[in-house]
Amino acid sequence: MLYTKNDKFRLPNPKGIDKNISLEEYRTDWRRDYARLLHSPSFRRLQGKMQLFPCQENDFFRNRLTHSLEVAQIAKSITNKLNHTFKKQNKNYFIDSDLVEFAALAHDLGHPPFGHFGEEVLDKKMLEYGGFESNAQTLRILTKIEKKFLIKDSNVDIVTKNINKGKDIRLGLNLSMRTLASILKYDSEIPIKSLSRKKPQKGYYYTEREIVKTIKEKVTNDKQYSKDFKTIECQIMDFADDIAYSTYDLEDSLKAEFVKPIDLFCADESILKRVSKKVTLSLKMQVSLEDVRDRIYNLFSDILLASPPDENLKKQLDWKRSTYLAIEFANEQNNNHSKNSYYRTRFSSNLISKSINSISIDKINLKVPALTKVQFDIEKLIDVEILKNFIFELQILSPKVQIIAFRAKEIIETIFDVLSNKNGDSLLPYDFRELYKASVKKSDKMRIICDFIAGMTDRYAIEFYGRLTSENPQTIFKPF
Repeated sequence: MLYTKNDKFRLPNPKGIDKNISLEEYRTDWRRDYARLLHSPSFRRLQGKMQLFPCQENDFFRNRLTHSLEVAQIAKSITNKLNHTFKKQNKNYFIDSDLVEFAALAHDLGHPPFGHFGEEVLDKKMLEYGGFESNAQTLRILTKIEKKFLIKDSNVDIVTKNINKGKDIRLGLNLSMRTLASILKYDSEIPIKSLSRKKPQKGYYYTEREIVKTIKEKVTNDKQYSKDFKTIECQIMDFADDIAYSTYDLEDSLKAEFVKPIDLFCADESILKRVSKKVTLSLKMQVSLEDVRDRIYNLFSDILLASPPDENLKKQLDWKRSTYLAIEFANEQNNNHSKNSYYRTRFSSNLISKSINSISIDKINLKVPALTKVQFDIEKLIDVEILKNFIFELQILSPKVQIIAFRAKEIIETIFDVLSNKNGDSLLPYDFRELYKASVKKSDKMRIICDFIAGMTDRYAIEFYGRLTSENPQTIFKPF
């Protein structure tokens, strides 16, 4: 079996059951956690956070919520495939799909407004106070920020009094340890001070050190383990995220006609080199510039191998006319990826299906079953990594998106500076303001401001910025 009683442990009750809820035999602990996530404000706010392009630009574009739903579907399909394989092999193992779906739905909770652009600014502002990183923020949201459970009675005054004493009694959604482990992607604590780094460091905050320690103790049953801590559910979620990112961000780009397959074929050599370098670092194996080019060609081979549908007609034509006809047909195929929804959907579906079928489990980790390794066929994984990094280079670093990035960073930086200046806390909503006042250390005060900004949707960040700068100011009667 892959699960133990310790997986169900919750704080603060050592039995792992909240005192104010009864035993519910009709649903598992994982399903209860799934429900808590689905009903949380942080999950709803994902609909207002951009994935690749601004949400308001086009209803077709994915946002963080629709992306998370797609990741959950892919993750569940992977889980079903692996469980089916276990059954065929008469192995007494079962991966809980509710846990996997939870991980997939929650994996982007910590993203601030404007995605990675906002993340860069918040990390820069928090370098002296523990940094900012979206995965670390996800864990913080689930274990502290969400307002469902406290160690004591649900009263803001009690929260602030305890924070004033240096103790945070907030429990967030009070999820089981195995559920929290499913979103713990990076097994390292982010340094409290790190002024030299140029981008956010993956990991968890020092403020969540104790809960991470408890998660590891319970999920591993205090057994020693090799390499990093990453559960089977977390691995499935991570692969599903990469599959969705590499496929659907490409689909959004094709639909918007910001990129066409021919752009990938004709990409500047400098882009190919950067993609090659990133994939090599990610997979810890050499993937050359030529490998990148060859795999892109193979993915879109229908265009490269384009020929008129009637081969007899081609034979009757002279070389020049035949060449023109081939170019015309190739151009039509190239445009199909953008303008023909059936064509584009079929292309995406095939990529997803092939990726799902490339994932397997070789053997169970009998010592710590939760840390069993999930394998992604290396050939398909290289394709996924190449597509993912190609989209980053072609779109996120493009002038169109960089203008968005410039504006987004200005908005987040302005809000943070205003709130962190003298008397800036007076602009915070009541609950955040009380937490800010009760905090003694400056690092804790800065973290409260960071939590508030990170929870904003793109629209709300723009609106709040407008209130501060008088740019399209909103009525003062509109609530926070």
